[in-house]
Amino acid sequence: MNSIDDLIEVMRALRDPQSGCPWDIRQTSASIAPYTLEETHELLDAIERNDTENLKEELGDLLFNIVFHARIAEEQGLFKFDDIVYGIVSKMKRRHPHVFDADRSSSMSDEDLSKQWQALKKQEKTARAPVPFGADSASLSAINRATVLQAEAAAFGFDWPHIGDVFDKLEEEAGELKAAVAANHAEQISDELGDLLFVAMNIARHTKIDAEMSLRGTNRKFINRFQYVLEQMKSADIEMNQQQLERMEEFWQESKSIVG
Repeated sequence: MNSIDDLIEVMRALRDPQSGCPWDIRQTSASIAPYTLEETHELLDAIERNDTENLKEELGDLLFNIVFHARIAEEQGLFKFDDIVYGIVSKMKRRHPHVFDADRSSSMSDEDLSKQWQALKKQEKTARAPVPFGADSASLSAINRATVLQAEAAAFGFDWPHIGDVFDKLEEEAGELKAAVAANHAEQISDELGDLLFVAMNIARHTKIDAEMSLRGTNRKFINRFQYVLEQMKSADIEMNQQQLERMEEFWQESKSIVG
């Protein structure tokens, strides 16, 4: 049976300067970063489609990327794959005292677990050299970073106390975006659109909704519904163009009860 050691050995062979693959040898962590992100999205897609076989494959692809990054770091004398494993095992044990400590408890509520996790995470950050506000979230996607930034600010008390206040702000930003569009000012439109999206992320945070997964769900819903429109237009032998928008809208509304 193959093990993680076999994968590490495959990666070592691929990166061997004398007998390895020229493409793999040339890569750096920066150059393969887009592939790591791509594999992460493909993994999420497999989960959303409940495709178990593809899930297994995509987990393997992502694991390969992790081993790839680890091998590059090892060659540079930075760290090894074992160091990654040691680090995450230590962190998980440290952040789950209710499981691994002598006085462990299995009766904690989800809210208590979340508070404990955040408190332990804060302790770890305090032990490290201080970093500027927002630095820890610099590597996240814009959507996820917005949520993290808002949560960090809220920890200092900088937050709307009621979600109704957030909706008021959303309406305000929508009005400013409309004005920017009316003025046809590209830079201002970009700025106001960013403000509107940032407030929308605040609604997600206040309602404890993962904005990234919410948007991914909407993307999947759009794909399914528009695919239905395409199929119905083709079956009716109707050309897809702006002149047929009314017919497409009929199929679109129909798709909601057919494909969800």
